Amino acid sequence: MADAEFRPVVLVPVYNHERAIGAMVAAILAQPVPCLLVDDGSDAACAAVLRALAAREPGRITLVRLERNQGKGAAVTAGFEAAWRAGYTHALQIDADGQHDAGCIPAFIDMARRHPQAMVCGNPVYDASVPRGRLVGRYLTHVWVWVHTLSFAVRDSMCGLRVYPLAEVVALTRAARLGPRMEFDIEVLVRLVWRGVRILNIPTPVTYPSDGVSHFRVWRDNLRISWMHTRLFFGMLRRLPVLLGRKQA
Repeated sequence: MADAEFRPVVLVPVYNHERAIGAMVAAILAQPVPCLLVDDGSDAACAAVLRALAAREPGRITLVRLERNQGKGAAVTAGFEAAWRAGYTHALQIDADGQHDAGCIPAFIDMARRHPQAMVCGNPVYDASVPRGRLVGRYLTHVWVWVHTLSFAVRDSMCGLRVYPLAEVVALTRAARLGPRMEFDIEVLVRLVWRGVRILNIPTPVTYPSDGVSHFRVWRDNLRISWMHTRLFFGMLRRLPVLLGRKQA
């Protein structure tokens, strides 16, 4: 893909992150890329902040509003559709809560430009702020992802900094019904691997802000993730000949 055909956009799903989103958008706009904000049915205070940000930079910020909260996966999927219709080729997803350093954006964009058909994933490098329980839970999920894909291609399946090739991911989300909430980040990577999309991993620093807003609901989201792993395991069994064939190729 020639550079003239490479059109990336930074995609940020937002739900009630009015305290963090301004700084995140400012950091994104310090890079030479446009920004697509997806308001996942935020409350009035956050919705007003997002409208003000979009009005301040109409040429660089696009705002998509979902009238009711549908979950991170649904918001990201809506962003894919909006970006694809606008003519973008790649969407760099970054979470709105400030965990990820927007200064890493050029490295991710450059990797996607050099490998336009690949999925570029962040591989977190944590500081002391990470809760130990999160590390244990994430590792268990990573093990399941390695089982589902029969590979170690995905080093971290939950990192909120990644670049999607839109042609591949839009085809996937239109063909399959993916989980609409926190399970989406995991499931979409497994299904892209099943479709033969190459995964590239980049180490990236991750910080858990002391005043950060988390929308992870322990019981609800862990149940959804457990059910997703069950579905993916049986999906892997159906694809076993293909997955094993790739390993021998």
